[in-house]
Amino acid sequence: MNYPITASCQCGQVSYTLNKAPNKVLACHCKECQTLSSSPFSVTAVVPSSDITFDGDMKQWSRIADSGNQNHAKFCPTCGTRIYHYNPDMPDLIKLKLKPVGASIDTDFAPTLHVWVSEKQSWYQIPTGIEALAKQ
Repeated sequence: MNYPITASCQCGQVSYTLNKAPNKVLACHCKECQTLSSSPFSVTAVVPSSDITFDGDMKQWSRIADSGNQNHAKFCPTCGTRIYHYNPDMPDLIKLKLKPVGASIDTDFAPTLHVWVSEKQSWYQIPTGIEALAKQ
């Protein structure tokens, strides 16, 4: 994939430009991510905040994670698309909620790690050779 790439929320009000490949991409199977994504897991790219720029107005929602860390979520106030999460104690990293680029998600965004597999849906099989952790 050639960088920079751009993507947006469903309605286009919020967009971002990602200037470099993510540090890592993971699939989270926790119950919170299942609810967030309305699917068996959520795909997240860990990105240095210096490698991405955002355009558009976002709202914020927060919760305390099982670890005790703060988890803040930024989303489009018009269509509700989740854009990214962050921990205010770690401002240099964001957890980008991946969106399709063009017609498909490129292989740069294929998860190389599955976390919280202790809560995964029983019918989903993690691909062979991919690292999986019971929690995070």
